[in-house]
Amino acid sequence: MKLNDALARNWSCGYTLGMKTAISIPNDLFDEAERLARRTRRSRSRLFTDALREYLDRHAPDKVTESMDQAIMEVGEGKDEFVSSVARRRLERTEW
Repeated sequence: MKLNDALARNWSCGYTLGMKTAISIPNDLFDEAERLARRTRRSRSRLFTDALREYLDRHAPDKVTESMDQAIMEVGEGKDEFVSSVARRRLERTEW
């Protein structure tokens, strides 16, 4: 049997799919995550996966733009000249 075949067979016998990794987090954060995982009846792996997915979604440029567009639609576009000029100056100073 080839080494790759043996690795593939052993890999599929595990209880998780995907990459395993080790991270270091503060004890208090771990304790909170542990409590939340128990309360929501999820594994820690699932909790951390969900949290990282949510964080990445929030910081993806397209998602940020989409969220901003949605907020503007909900609030409506005002015609306040002061707000428009301040927003324009702020955008001009922002690195894109």
